[in-house]
Amino acid sequence: MTKQELIENIKSKKSFLCVGLDTDISKIPEHLLDDEDPIFSFNKAIIEATADLCVAYKPNIAFYESYGVKGWESLRKTCEVLPKDCFSIADAKRGDIGNTSKMYAQAFFNPASSGLNFDSITIAPYMGKDSVTPFLEFDGKWAIVLALTSNHGSLDFQNFQNKEGQQLFEEVIDKVNTWGSSENIMYVVGATRGEAFTTIRKHAPDHFLLVPGVGAQGGSLADVCQYGMNKDCGLLVNSTRGIIYASKGKDFAEKAREEAVKLQKEMQEQLEIHGVI
Repeated sequence: MTKQELIENIKSKKSFLCVGLDTDISKIPEHLLDDEDPIFSFNKAIIEATADLCVAYKPNIAFYESYGVKGWESLRKTCEVLPKDCFSIADAKRGDIGNTSKMYAQAFFNPASSGLNFDSITIAPYMGKDSVTPFLEFDGKWAIVLALTSNHGSLDFQNFQNKEGQQLFEEVIDKVNTWGSSENIMYVVGATRGEAFTTIRKHAPDHFLLVPGVGAQGGSLADVCQYGMNKDCGLLVNSTRGIIYASKGKDFAEKAREEAVKLQKEMQEQLEIHGVI
């Protein structure tokens, strides 16, 4: 998916919602456990219930890897049923040297070898250029680079300042910007970072930002939009637990849709306030 296609989809659906598919078999409705593939059954129902309300889906790969071969098969089947008009994100947070990164890129971007065909992958850039650029060698694919996250441990490194007072996450963005463009690179910025989005936008004014942490983690959608939205929206705001686990009953998909509708309406309001639509 191109940047312009993503922008057009946001304007068409009046939404910049990304639904996280962090599917934990211990949390899905019990009646699905008798299915041949409970994880896929759950994902398919969530996707069908929310596809017209969101512009992206983000399976967290750890939730599939933990089940071994069966988990990978659930992921493959989930990837196949993701709507073509929705941006797909492999939330894998890979980050290794060049040869290994090339194999990771093959795993998530080359359906001929792995059966997976995601639009993008999240990447930890600690090992530098080697860990990012192999993913950019695939036409039409995106690297979503960790910049400023909202977990407590992020304070261990991300806010370190150099002698000029620039923080590490700022240096990361500036360096990564030299390896690609806003057409194939996004950044992860936690929703709880509030006014830090203003700093992020000084370094990445035109890039899309993937924003986890709205809802269950306490991030404010209004704050994210106030400080982070650009003329094209430039945001993919992720919600996981608040949507996919809205109910543990047979009405789980219906309740998931209700929660997605609430977020979509809030997002439409923000898009109108900021003049995107």
